[in-house]
Amino acid sequence: MAEKSANEPQFPTYKGKPLVRCGDVLYYGSMADRYVVRLEVKSKKKVKDMEVADRVSIQLMLTDQTNRERKQIVKTSEKNGLYLAMDLADVWLHRALTEG
Repeated sequence: MAEKSANEPQFPTYKGKPLVRCGDVLYYGSMADRYVVRLEVKSKKKVKDMEVADRVSIQLMLTDQTNRERKQIVKTSEKNGLYLAMDLADVWLHRALTEG
């Protein structure tokens, strides 16, 4: 296994792939791969004293920056809850990376 350099950022992972969050947007996967999944929290609900994701938009995207933004989006969906969204995101990413 390759060791990480001191300058390389350390991101949390989900099922072995990086998970990066910026506000209500999460990116799942490595930008070095051909595909990455973008998850955007569209709405939240209150559970006891905590806000949790309610509706989440999911997009499987190409990481190639030479394509226009609309051409980068391969698949889209929307799920209720972050757990279901992450589950679908993992399946889409795994299939896209193994198919080629």
